[in-house]
Amino acid sequence: MSKKVLVLPGDGIGPEIIGEAVKLLEALNATGEVAIELSHALVGGAAYDETGDPLPSATLAAARAADAVLLGAVGGPKWEPLHISKRPERGLLGLRAGLGLFANLRPAILYPQLAGASTLKPEVVSGLDILIVRELTGDIYFGQPRGVETLASGERRGINTMVYTESEVERICRVAFDLAMQRQRRVCSVDKANVLECTELWREVATRVAADYPDLTLTHMYVDNAAMQLVRAPKQFDVMVTGNLFGDILSDCASQLTGSIGMLPSASLNAAGQGMYEPIHGSAPDIAGQGVANPLATLLSVAMMLRYSLEAPAVADRIEAAVSRVLDAGLRTADIMSAGMRRVSTIEMGEAVVAALRQ
Repeated sequence: MSKKVLVLPGDGIGPEIIGEAVKLLEALNATGEVAIELSHALVGGAAYDETGDPLPSATLAAARAADAVLLGAVGGPKWEPLHISKRPERGLLGLRAGLGLFANLRPAILYPQLAGASTLKPEVVSGLDILIVRELTGDIYFGQPRGVETLASGERRGINTMVYTESEVERICRVAFDLAMQRQRRVCSVDKANVLECTELWREVATRVAADYPDLTLTHMYVDNAAMQLVRAPKQFDVMVTGNLFGDILSDCASQLTGSIGMLPSASLNAAGQGMYEPIHGSAPDIAGQGVANPLATLLSVAMMLRYSLEAPAVADRIEAAVSRVLDAGLRTADIMSAGMRRVSTIEMGEAVVAALRQ
């Protein structure tokens, strides 16, 4: 029985990198390794330009009917003057909320071939393998009240609310703890419990839930220290679990440890295992249309999709191995280029991974 995948190219470099991911999926279909039915829809700025809505109802309905969603990126300066409710990012947030995608998995793995591409010393980052588990549908991004109001004095005031319920914290902690049990059985929960009551509750719940995992070691760290430690000694971490805001910031910080944000995939899952898969790097409008974007994070997102939503973990392993072989061969896009390597375009990198997969 075929699996349904909804493809959302989005904005900026999204269509370019998604084009290479579609080629990869079509190659897998052709070999019979997987049976995937692809469909396409609009989201973000492209959707607003066409329909006046960054998340058309038809797109959300198609996403709900799919086994998985593959997203490129959304956003760009073209749409920044719009009201916040119409900006491309509202389409992304709407998908997360509409699909109940509460668990965001962001691996930060340093391929040994790219140890020299990191801005940190190779001995600090070599062997890096961190999994950041970010709660995705709560916190300050969704909390109420929010908005901009005008006070009696005439001064404007912006309001956003950080809020979590016990059940929201418990379910994301269980995701992190279950994943950690398949790794080194170590979890660092990141909060700001010394000044934020919301995250004081987070720490209490995380500690309580950890009692159900006697073979797991749970530690706690304030977010400012966690950011410093990611740069100072990143290999001390195995799994990190944290809220929406902190996870957004820390995962981008961790991306630079791997040599380029263009190498990091992500998965956003709901309770049923349905997921949305995307690179974490955004739409990069400054290089859109130039054919220089790194598609590897998107191809690795396809691997995560096969592993977590499409029940094909062996195929996921093969994609990751193909990416490693291409890096072994010295192929590099501009963001990971170093002396002695061969610079290639977006299309050339995508085609090289497909060729390596076929070998």
